[in-house]
Amino acid sequence: MPHHQPYPLLLMFHPHHHHHLLLLPTLVSLSLLVHCGGRTFSGINSGQRHQGLRAQAMTTPTHGKSIPGKGNSNDEPDHIVVLVHGILASTSDWTYAEAELKRRIGKNFLIYASSSNTFTKTFAGIDGAGKRLADEVMQVVKKRRSLKRISFVAHSLGGLITRYAIAVLYSPDAYSRDQSCDPGNGSKENSERTSFSKGGLIAGLEPVNFITLATPHLGVRGKGQLPFLLGVPILEKLAAPIAPFVVGRTGSQLFLTDGKPNRPPLLLRMASDSEDAKFLSALGAFRCRTIYANVSYDHMVGWRTSSIRRATELGKPPRRSLDGYRHVVDVEYCPPVPSDGPQFPPKAVKAKEAAQNAPNTQNTVEYHQIMEEEIIRGLQQLGWKKVDVSFHSAFWPFFAHNNIHVKNEWLHNAGVGVIAHVADSLRQQASLILTASL
Repeated sequence: MPHHQPYPLLLMFHPHHHHHLLLLPTLVSLSLLVHCGGRTFSGINSGQRHQGLRAQAMTTPTHGKSIPGKGNSNDEPDHIVVLVHGILASTSDWTYAEAELKRRIGKNFLIYASSSNTFTKTFAGIDGAGKRLADEVMQVVKKRRSLKRISFVAHSLGGLITRYAIAVLYSPDAYSRDQSCDPGNGSKENSERTSFSKGGLIAGLEPVNFITLATPHLGVRGKGQLPFLLGVPILEKLAAPIAPFVVGRTGSQLFLTDGKPNRPPLLLRMASDSEDAKFLSALGAFRCRTIYANVSYDHMVGWRTSSIRRATELGKPPRRSLDGYRHVVDVEYCPPVPSDGPQFPPKAVKAKEAAQNAPNTQNTVEYHQIMEEEIIRGLQQLGWKKVDVSFHSAFWPFFAHNNIHVKNEWLHNAGVGVIAHVADSLRQQASLILTASL
């Protein structure tokens, strides 16, 4: 599949100064990084907290097509794993991961790469893309009567699209669940279980794993955390006002400036059960919610937003890889933190209006600080497994955003240990379910 080229220079009016024209390079395409070459050196594999198989090279390329699970001679696959790509991407982003997951987790899994939001379709808004993904998943599930369980693995913007889609697909039908994401902390999680994690179905199936890789769960703000500006300082300063021009509705939603001033932005509504949908209940229905975050060198999505952490919670990251999972440096289970949920106070309304109508560094940062805290309060009502990834020892560490899901087998192979960790996590949950049913 040919790579998309960067968009040409756009001549556009500055949204707040009509007396002059502003010439801005859009620099939209995340796939720009694919054009650079390089291999990676071996990382350090001396962690003590996790044991596992070492990542191996992909054996069967799939060229972006989904791999149908065939099961054994008597059984069709009963567990679908939906792979969801990020902004301006396609199913080819999952070529390596698809084949590697299929090889590692067995024939009871159907590995399916979503194709309903390729390339510029990701510009139409997280909600629009989420509805398309939900429709696509329902069509696949209807055709495979053997399916009983469902999991998602999503990269970058795809994680937000998936969070919207699962709310569309959610139904509150209860089922028995006595296994937790982290066996070592199971009793703690169960004792602190909230009203948002009491079960339910996604697309009529039992939800098992919800996994995101470098997803901006808190939106985007600050140096090196903008998903389409490639770390260019002048564009970062102008980011909020130009975002809607560059990537449509998706841009304003990522910057939390979508909608009227008195209405909460979409990402805040997605941190609760809002009038739109039961976003938090849908997330809580999964047995395990896991977020992989790059601790550094990711100039698309920063550590704070991808790991759902406050700035004060970002300590010095470990540098040594866990055994068998190169560049995976830490795994932490964060139990639920009960609260009354996110709010959209009057000061937020005022700050949002200022960020929309007269954006500058000061009022935009102030608004995002208010919103980030509220989104964190909402999402922390659920337990999360947080996996930190560090490509500091990779030959091309600045490829971190694409390394984490091995966008291209040859250019981004530093991330094979991450995919191995994802595969073993999926397999572990499958084993827990099997053990519980015996």
